[in-house]
Amino acid sequence: MTDSVDKTSYDQILTSTAVVGGSQVINILLGIVRTKFLAIFLGPAGIGLMGMYLSVTNMVGSVAGLGIGYSGVRQISVDAGMDNREKVARTVLTLRRASIFLGAAGSLLTLSLCVPLSRLTFGNEDHWREIGVLSVIIFFGAVSGGQGALIQGMRRIGDLASLSILGAFLGMVLSIPMVYFWGEGGIVPFLVTVSATTFLASWWYARRVSLADVRLSWMETWAEARGLISLGLAFMSSSLMAGGVLYLIRILLVRKIGLDGVGLYQAAFTLSTLYIGVILSAMGMDFYPRLASVADNNEACNRMVNEQTEVGLLFAAPGILATLVFAPYVIEVFYSARFIPAYDVLRWQILGVFLRVVCWPMVLVPHAKGNGRVFFLTELTASIVHVALIWGGVSLFGLEGTGMAFFALYVFYTVMMLAVVHRLSLFRWSDTNLRMGLAISVCVASVFLLPRFASRAVSLAVGSIVTLVVTLYCGRNLYLLVGPEWIAGFRSKMKTRLGWMKNG
Repeated sequence: MTDSVDKTSYDQILTSTAVVGGSQVINILLGIVRTKFLAIFLGPAGIGLMGMYLSVTNMVGSVAGLGIGYSGVRQISVDAGMDNREKVARTVLTLRRASIFLGAAGSLLTLSLCVPLSRLTFGNEDHWREIGVLSVIIFFGAVSGGQGALIQGMRRIGDLASLSILGAFLGMVLSIPMVYFWGEGGIVPFLVTVSATTFLASWWYARRVSLADVRLSWMETWAEARGLISLGLAFMSSSLMAGGVLYLIRILLVRKIGLDGVGLYQAAFTLSTLYIGVILSAMGMDFYPRLASVADNNEACNRMVNEQTEVGLLFAAPGILATLVFAPYVIEVFYSARFIPAYDVLRWQILGVFLRVVCWPMVLVPHAKGNGRVFFLTELTASIVHVALIWGGVSLFGLEGTGMAFFALYVFYTVMMLAVVHRLSLFRWSDTNLRMGLAISVCVASVFLLPRFASRAVSLAVGSIVTLVVTLYCGRNLYLLVGPEWIAGFRSKMKTRLGWMKNG
């Protein structure tokens, strides 16, 4: 399959992907129920309003966190790989103290700026009270991020899976009655409640990690925190830029189309990243800590990126094709017929998501190597290009232009990251990935173009056949990577240990 097969590495990738991916499937099922009810009760305008609130909290939360959650994962994984229990404990204590301080500061900042944030976001001051209440989410999010960094850095994949299922379940149970009884007035209480329960769940799982007993003065804490912050700033900048771009897109759509346009964009964006989010989340939980532990070895680093790319393509291709083929039905199942205008946006975004899978393993290389400057510059460049493309796309093509801009962004981004990572580690795609990527690209492009030249019935029939063939091809190749022994061992593990309830 690959130029140089490391079966043990593939076993690790498949195990973590299966455990976390299985939990994400449960999350999707719960999310279908929640999203369906929210779409019925709120409509496009209500979904758009929720998206605007999330844009504000995500953007401020990125600033408040200073990226120490991401740098914490890297530091903990490196220290754990060296079996330095005392250093792990020092990092965790520093992370917890810094998260509490930064979360509180972020909440106060949001509260003090709630009026100008409302004016900037909505063009008026009507939502300042809601934004003020949402300020508590910044605190809960910062502390939860610090706790999650410990769980991920220690590669407790089972706990991460349990945590995600718990969050999805509570999100469904709490959101439906709040929005049913209070309508749009239930959006803010729902968001706050889910944030609080996520905070409590992350604390519960983090406290189960056994750590060495260490003592740190506040001066020592500050000294430790400076190292985390210096690298975390690169990730913070990336998150801030990504959140800022989404924020600007929604502001632009509100001004040009209204909240309905934001709701349609939100629906398309959510659906396009739903399946891929499962794959990338499942792989990323284990991939980044492993990559960080070998980042100084270019050969090992490049091999790991190629392996991750191969597995990512094999997992992602069937879902990408299925979403393209059944897009109208997917929209109606998850939302309602009122969201059908999001169809054209969704199709373009799916193309961009396919390229996102291809370049995603490369994106983490600069940060894993501790090169925050390169990471920041690549994300800054991508954000500037995205904003320019969005502005032009919406001006020329309306709502559909947002999807076109997303696809064009990832064409540029993939080429850029390939050049950057080649310079950092002499990376190149393996022959296997080149052949497989080209074949899947042809299938994706064909399914995308079918509705332009054929009737809906023909497009559905041909697209379904292509999706089935690609699914069988990907399933066969995944099987060849790990063999029957892995399947038998994994099934036995799940049966005897209930995998997601145990430490991964």
